[in-house]
Amino acid sequence: MVIEGRVPHAVFKTRVRDESVEGPNPFRWEDKTTEDIFAGKKVVLFSLPGAFTPTCSSSHLPRYDELYDEFKAQGIDEVICLSVNDAFVMFQWGKQQNNKNIFLLPDGNGEFTRKMGMLVDKSDLGFGMRSWRYSMLVDDGKIEKIFVEPEFGDLCPVDPFEVSDADTMMAYLKGTESEGPATGRKPFEG
Repeated sequence: MVIEGRVPHAVFKTRVRDESVEGPNPFRWEDKTTEDIFAGKKVVLFSLPGAFTPTCSSSHLPRYDELYDEFKAQGIDEVICLSVNDAFVMFQWGKQQNNKNIFLLPDGNGEFTRKMGMLVDKSDLGFGMRSWRYSMLVDDGKIEKIFVEPEFGDLCPVDPFEVSDADTMMAYLKGTESEGPATGRKPFEG
């Protein structure tokens, strides 16, 4: 698991809006590299097991979106949500969540997640390989701080959501301490 150093090199298969594309789906494929995403920027990235899953949809993404302006005020250039889902799933989830601020980054092949050491087996839930829940502050590609949920591992029967939340990251940025939300460990909900 990468806990210090630089983010690993990876290529993300993204879709970007392009008005020159005719038809009802004006998007084109665009590869983005780790360097495109992190170079010269201060970024908060949080990763979660899956789009459309309960905890990810009801708490994880919405709270980062709620605090977006505060993150910007703390000098953050971009807030990114990463999941081992494809670009189409991430796009539809963003629409369903009415997401306006958070960049939803698809890691469909799990390349970045694997290189971060955060790819875990959730086949007991029918999910296959997914990301463990974590958040990190990255400054120009260098990992400044990472919050990894406890009990990391394959086939984990619980879904901890204690330290990768938006409030813990905000407390870190402001230099205050936070215990994170009192959600505790519960059976996996995503």
